[in-house]
Amino acid sequence: MIRILLFEDNEDFIDSMKELIQDTHDIELCSVFNNCKDAVRHIQYYHPDIVIMDIDMPIKNGLEGLRSIREAGLETTVVMLTVFDDNDRVFQSVCNGASGYLLKSSAPEKIIEGIREAHNGGAPMTPSVAKQVLKLFSAPFRKSDDLQKLTAREHDVLSYLVRGYSYKMAAAEMEIGLETIRFHVKNIYTKLHVNSKSEAVAKAMHNKLI
Repeated sequence: MIRILLFEDNEDFIDSMKELIQDTHDIELCSVFNNCKDAVRHIQYYHPDIVIMDIDMPIKNGLEGLRSIREAGLETTVVMLTVFDDNDRVFQSVCNGASGYLLKSSAPEKIIEGIREAHNGGAPMTPSVAKQVLKLFSAPFRKSDDLQKLTAREHDVLSYLVRGYSYKMAAAEMEIGLETIRFHVKNIYTKLHVNSKSEAVAKAMHNKLI
């Protein structure tokens, strides 16, 4: 049996997942939690094979939960199952160690296939998400001779973005204002010749700026 731990706060979707798993002979739902506040403790208690995690949840969301799991040194397979398919969330999930990224709009049989694929060591992704990931990684960034060096402060801000922090979280960690963070990010975009957080993170990782 593939043991599943589900982090999801939408009751209707929880019911749908329960019904789907009940009709599947090789998958067992261990428990459900509506936020990721104690994700590490729950995983250590249940020892699931696969964690299915939504992104948009109260108290502690899926991206924060995923980061906590990896920071705790847990190698549990985590598959994000969400309504979001924008570049930033996809990229943050991949960079923070998600093993797969599926959309809730996927057909039920595709979700089951994704769980099995992840359990077998694969990286299940909804086609539209896979296309975004390939686009981000298939055309490597090249360092330009005139690439300006980041200031120490900008380097710190970028390092938090690479680790999946939101602007608000980075501001709290650095003990500076949100507008100051936005100012630094604007400068980072200019110096790295990018237009989004996901591009900045990709360029930082490829060029080993962090």
